[in-house]
Amino acid sequence: MSILIYAESAEGKLKKVAFELASYAKKVAESLGTTVTAVTINAGDVSELSKYGVDKVLKVNNDRLAAFTAKAYADVIKQAAQKESAKVILLSSTTDSIYLSSLVAVALEAGFASNVVGLPLSTSPFQVKRNAFSNKAFNTTEINTDVKVLGLAKNSYGIYENPSTLTQEDFDPSIGENDFGVKVESVEKVSGKVSIADAEIVVSAGRGIKAPENWGMIEELASVLGAATACSKPVSDLGWRPHGEHVGQTGKPVATNLYIAIGISGAIQHIAGISSSKIKVVINNDPEAPFFKVADYGIVGDAFDVVPRLIEKFKEFKLQQS
Repeated sequence: MSILIYAESAEGKLKKVAFELASYAKKVAESLGTTVTAVTINAGDVSELSKYGVDKVLKVNNDRLAAFTAKAYADVIKQAAQKESAKVILLSSTTDSIYLSSLVAVALEAGFASNVVGLPLSTSPFQVKRNAFSNKAFNTTEINTDVKVLGLAKNSYGIYENPSTLTQEDFDPSIGENDFGVKVESVEKVSGKVSIADAEIVVSAGRGIKAPENWGMIEELASVLGAATACSKPVSDLGWRPHGEHVGQTGKPVATNLYIAIGISGAIQHIAGISSSKIKVVINNDPEAPFFKVADYGIVGDAFDVVPRLIEKFKEFKLQQS
């Protein structure tokens, strides 16, 4: 009875969330006296998973799965769980895995807990702590089914090395035509930038930057910090930035170590989508902006004055450290 994780990858490389999931699974496996198996889909080198406690990898390589298709991917994970007789299946809370988790749970007739933020409070009965009410509260969820599916909230546990001896096995699950009810016609990819999904730091801006041609200073600040850029919903609706950069409850939720909001007033939907970030910094010239009520640090000032000065100071700091 192994614990199974779905180790996500992109363009053949494992994502950071795969290592957090492996770290979490290893601790759960130790408490249950079992091992950790990962299933990967079209991933290249998976050996790094052994650093974080994975004992076995089921490698699926199938050209039909080159583009993400939720039903097909869920079927792969279901068959991997059945092969390994896994009683606990772990997925992350990325956009893809949020789609997958419920499908996997239904396929395995399993109980499902999303937004899990810590190790199980108890394994008998099986209880976990979860974010609830758009991350404004926590609850304790008890799962009584034989098979359990957990969705781990991003950046809620951390990445910890716990080396193991890894074995790799090619896995060729049966994939039916019914698994491809959705046809992927094209995928737009951003290159040369830190993705929001993998970012430790996100620099986000709203209508306070006044015009799309002013976005250069946002990108420069992000570049200095090694951060991803993001935006509020009005900015993407205006066409200033791609919809893929829209963060918030109605866009991409983020759970970064540092979230910097520039010229964003703080609508409740936006705050709900970034509330899991550990440190929130707000720059706004309106001292009554709602964002200040949830910020850890706030700067009341004109972004066109504050941001260039921050860039200058961060560059000086990096020079001193080099």
